Order: sequence, then C-alpha cells, then structure tokens
Amino acid sequence: MTSKAFRIGGDLEVRRLGFGAMHLPTEAGPARESSLAVARRVVELGVTLIDTAYLYGGGANEELLAEALYPYPDGLVITTKVGVARSGPRGEWKLDGRPDVLRTQVEQALRRLRVERIELLQLHRIDPETPLADQLGTLRDMRTEGKIGRIGLSEVTVAELDQARQIVDVASVQNRYNVLDREHEPVLKACEHAGIAFLPWRPVAAGTSGELAGIAAVASEAGATPTQVILAWLLSRSPVMLPIPGTARVAHVEENLAAEDLHLTSAQYAALDRLHQPT
Repeated sequence: MTSKAFRIGGDLEVRRLGFGAMHLPTEAGPARESSLAVARRVVELGVTLIDTAYLYGGGANEELLAEALYPYPDGLVITTKVGVARSGPRGEWKLDGRPDVLRTQVEQALRRLRVERIELLQLHRIDPETPLADQLGTLRDMRTEGKIGRIGLSEVTVAELDQARQIVDVASVQNRYNVLDREHEPVLKACEHAGIAFLPWRPVAAGTSGELAGIAAVASEAGATPTQVILAWLLSRSPVMLPIPGTARVAHVEENLAAEDLHLTSAQYAALDRLHQPT
C-alpha cells in the first residue's frame, strides 16, 4: 500500500497524485469552458497540487487556473515554471535563465495566479548560456523576499542536481519518467536519497504494440484500466514519486485518481517492470 501524501521540502504536504494542466485549452469558447470545469473538478476530487508553466501559452494556462479556482481552497498548491521565453532571433521560444527574465516571469506569475507567494517554483530548464549560480541565485533571492516558498528543477541530470544543491535547497525535480521510459532512473534514486519530490512528466507511457499489450494484460487481470495500472506502478516505484498526469476530460481525471486505490500484486508489478528495455 502506498501513502496518499508527500511533504515537498519536508513541510508542504500534498496528495501524491497531482494534476498537470498543460493540456487544458485556453482559447475562448466551449473548449475553455470545458477546461474551467476540469480544473474545478480536479480540486473537488481532492487534488492538492496542480502543475503549470509560463511556457503553456505564455501565461495563459496560469490565468485559466486562476479564473477557475480563485479564491483558492486551503491546501491547494499551484506550482509553475519559469526559464523559457520568446527570446530567439525571430521571437521563438528558447531557454532563457537570465536573472531579469526569471524575475519578470515570477512577478508576472504572481499577478496572473493572484497570489503573493508561489509555494513551489520550478526552473523549467537550465539555460546553458547563463551561469547556474545566477539562475538559482535569482530564485533564491526571491525566496528570501517571500515571493517563492520552495525551488524545484526540471529535466536535470544527477550532476546538475548536485551542482544546484550547492547553491540552493532543491525541493523537487520534474523529469520525464514512466514505466517504459526510465532514462532518469539515476535522478530518481538521487531524489530518494535526498528526500526530494520527483514529479514525473509524461507519466503515462506510450510504447510499442507489444509493450502496450503487456500493460493491458496486467490491467485486465487487476480489473483496472491501463492508465490506472501505469500510475499505480509509479506510486509503488518510489516513496518520493508524485505523478502529475494531465488531461482535458473530467472522466480521465476521475480514472487517474482511482489509481491511488489500486494495489498491484508483486507478480503484476514484476510483469510491468519487465516491459522496460534498457537502451
């Protein structure tokens, strides 16, 4: 049995299944109304961590969540990410961790989310063209100012995580990870050792027909859906695992959250484990 709660940074308690808001349409019309309904249903079902980012529509996703959920219920954490901007030669998106860009994006996120402090702020990617000490130093300064509660990272290696931890306390890591894609297994182990929350993005695996058939077979035996089996596997994989599956449909939200009550047998867990083919 897996616990349904985890403390990010040792003190910020959240439910171990969160919600990724990236796939919620933000354009005006019926699609937006549906997105608002999904976000509200997520909270009604007891989710306490919702993940968004400036990159998701240049802040439009943040504005959508505020429209749907403000004033926020006690205990709800909306985590956002900064460090990607339209800074390319032709205005295209690129990594941008310059201190003034990070500070501006955090200030804008505070305004869009209608909060005075972002409890978990993650660096979307490390900008190789800006010293890491400058990037994390800016976020550390804003934490000191009370505008950020905790600092996280996304898509980092073990070496980058080690380097970052010499500059700031790292509360979370958000890397790509699922039952069929475990490139970042060493990072997960490093997070376990340090008690750092690991938020796998793309937690629902896409694989070959044979791999998906193997997942479906376990799901049939367990009386669950393939998605529920995949999420249950993740929750059992590590005590610091905090999946953030995303969807634009209420039915999928309800399906995902039911995975918390699905307990795989050791044989089912092993069958899923064997589907991974190391590269």
